[in-house]
Amino acid sequence: MVFSSLIFLYGFFSLSLLGYCLCRTQRAQNTVLLVFSLIFYAWGEPKYVLLLMFMALSSWFCALRTEAAEGRRKRLWVAAAAVIDITLIGYFKYAGLVCGIFGEVPAFVKNIALPIGISFYTFQLLTYVVDVYRGEAQAQKSYWNVLLYAALFHQCIAGPIVRYKTIDRELFSGQPRTSEWAPGVSRFCAGLAKKVLLANPCGALAESLILAESAASDPALFAENLKALSSLSVQGAWLGIIAYALHIYLDFSAYSDMAIGMGRMIGLHYPENFNYPYISRTVTEFWRRWHISLGTFFRDYVYIPLGGSRCSVPRAVFNTFVVWVLTGLWHGASWNFVLWGLWFFVFLMLERFMLKRWLEKVPVVSNLYLLLVVLIGWVIFRFSDIRLGAALVKSMFGLGGNALTSFTSQMQLQSHMFLLTVAILASTPLMRKLKLRLEPMAHEHGAAGLVWDIALYSVVPVALLLICTACLVGDSYNPFIYFQF
Repeated sequence: MVFSSLIFLYGFFSLSLLGYCLCRTQRAQNTVLLVFSLIFYAWGEPKYVLLLMFMALSSWFCALRTEAAEGRRKRLWVAAAAVIDITLIGYFKYAGLVCGIFGEVPAFVKNIALPIGISFYTFQLLTYVVDVYRGEAQAQKSYWNVLLYAALFHQCIAGPIVRYKTIDRELFSGQPRTSEWAPGVSRFCAGLAKKVLLANPCGALAESLILAESAASDPALFAENLKALSSLSVQGAWLGIIAYALHIYLDFSAYSDMAIGMGRMIGLHYPENFNYPYISRTVTEFWRRWHISLGTFFRDYVYIPLGGSRCSVPRAVFNTFVVWVLTGLWHGASWNFVLWGLWFFVFLMLERFMLKRWLEKVPVVSNLYLLLVVLIGWVIFRFSDIRLGAALVKSMFGLGGNALTSFTSQMQLQSHMFLLTVAILASTPLMRKLKLRLEPMAHEHGAAGLVWDIALYSVVPVALLLICTACLVGDSYNPFIYFQF
């Protein structure tokens, strides 16, 4: 069940809100949230609900023992929690990759299904135990509360990665939560529109030019796929990868917007996960704006514990290298993801030691540099077979004698010009800045301020919801890229 489906919008989510609003105490509200969260997860992965419950159980127990222990025993309990979580995610997500290193992948390993959201809730449970060890959070006495923290359907399958210490008070204080209904609904509907009206069409355009995900990952179609990518015009190759870049940003950030909106409706505040990364001028800045909760996790729980930058230069480089190998692996059990992580590692090091001062002096050139690095990075990310990615890069730069343009790519560009323009604008802070400028002006006059609030928090969200509903009726193309992580 995805957030941008009719059954979620008008069935599951509506019933969960109704049940939540009928409850008078936080304990009853949390019970409703837990029941609906387990139903939500079981909808797509019935048998893996038990895995989620077991991982929450082990983290709950280890955190209690960590808080009660002293000295070396504290570290042993943290290590036990980490071993359990990492072993389980390793089995379900990386068994095939590890077996492939040593030879033929056994049939039973090929048949292992990846539990939805395991990368997200595993990291959340790890941060919980580590924060208890560091004294930054108190161990939760109730197992069911830990399970709710891990399984909360708003962000369990797609983030943001929420740390226990940031949500503990709101979720488990015992005090009634103050909902922010209007801003929450507005944020949710904006995310829904971003997903349905922009991300989905951009994804369809990308697939029409640079292969569908299912076709690109099918080894039986390799020769056909290679020929298709090698024969693309330069214009078609660039149009395809730009559409894919817009798709992956709008798709993922839309889910974060919807999660944040759902949280605010019931008084929970999840961290922001994206901050218009495509306007960045350096790779360093890009990764401070892209998937912020993942970046801060690796910074606080891997990079800094390894020594961060407060050590010798070779050691700092090694620490960064480890982070980016892990970042690549987090995204998938395939060598192209490792290469993707190392691609960014190389440019981060180049910026640190050579390029940073120069890039700061040339704003437009630095923006173009960043976009070029990121777009080639998305090519690596897109294709599990590196040869297909190499063929697309060659087509982008006309290295195979490709035509500059073609009738197909020209027609695709013309017919999608409006979509691409709006999608690009949605990837910048232009609308947010416009809102911040106009809102104080409207509220200087009572009547104008009232009209502004009604339009922003009532008319626009309802209109977006209705438009998205009309688009979803009969539309079977509604993918979500980050389900595979």
